Amino acid sequence: MSIFESIGTIFEGGLFARAAEPDRGEAQGAHDFAGACLNCGTERVGPYCHACGQSAHIHRSMGAFMHDLLHGALHWEGKTWHTLPLLAARPGELTRRYIAGERARFVSPMALFLFTVFLMFAVFQIAGIGTPTDFDPSDGTLVSNSEAPRQLEEQRAEIERRLAALPAGDPARAELETERKALETGQAIAEGPERIGQEITSIRTGSHFIDHGLEKWQKNPALMLYKLQANSYKFSWLLIPLSIPFVSLLFLWRRRFGAYDHAVFVTYSLCFMTLLFVLLTLLAQLGLSSGVVLLLGTTIPVWHIYRQLKGAYGLSRFSAVWRTVAITVFIFVIVSLFINLLLLLGAMG
Repeated sequence: MSIFESIGTIFEGGLFARAAEPDRGEAQGAHDFAGACLNCGTERVGPYCHACGQSAHIHRSMGAFMHDLLHGALHWEGKTWHTLPLLAARPGELTRRYIAGERARFVSPMALFLFTVFLMFAVFQIAGIGTPTDFDPSDGTLVSNSEAPRQLEEQRAEIERRLAALPAGDPARAELETERKALETGQAIAEGPERIGQEITSIRTGSHFIDHGLEKWQKNPALMLYKLQANSYKFSWLLIPLSIPFVSLLFLWRRRFGAYDHAVFVTYSLCFMTLLFVLLTLLAQLGLSSGVVLLLGTTIPVWHIYRQLKGAYGLSRFSAVWRTVAITVFIFVIVSLFINLLLLLGAMG
């Protein structure tokens, strides 16, 4: 995916987010609202027609058109800046206030989730994270994987020839040995999908449906890896319904918290985690050490879950701590279920 395709993906996410949450409670500029509605002819009494809902302000300029594009696609509006600081610093308060009815002030959880997921996958593609992107769906092949092993083998053969021509004590041998090891590592990576297919070959379950899916992995593991990545992008929303039952288990004896409360909690939490992964990816690209990225990526999510639990549900420190530990364990189960669902969807496709 090129940088232009990635930018297009971000815009696509913004448009989906706007579809999930159209203009609600957003401030309007000062305009003359007198007169009849241009859509239905009803006499207006405010900034919107009370009969059909059309706005009184109608523009016909390219500047306004571009403003609408950025506003609608990227969701740039006042309530974004009300939402993001609370999501980062006081997630429990954000969750509680949204559930309590402050909807016009904040971006809805689902709209924010849609945009952040599109943003994350776009950034991942720009950073080169994921399965190979030079996939041609028309013939089900990966261009790079079809040529790379052969080219690497030719380069390694050339290095072997040069090593054989050098005397044992020649200083140039050390550099060539290093190049050979690097090529061997690259060859192992390039042959990764093929090796996965070979390992899956011996697995048989007795179920025709499952074995058919395993055969697909065997025949074209590169294609199946591509499908796995694409499905994780399309079906990331499944993480929400998968997570709600596990959060509900932690509040079975607290009847005042229902499934809706847990859905808002889960979705805002996923939004923060997605934005955190985007930030860490960008920091890694800018040169932040992998150790620091790993440390931040493991400690900040736990801290955030604790803060959100404590604030959203009004818990004591002890109650929030043990529930945070429980959710941390549940996350591994949820991710495992999600991956298995993606594998199932890939086998069915």
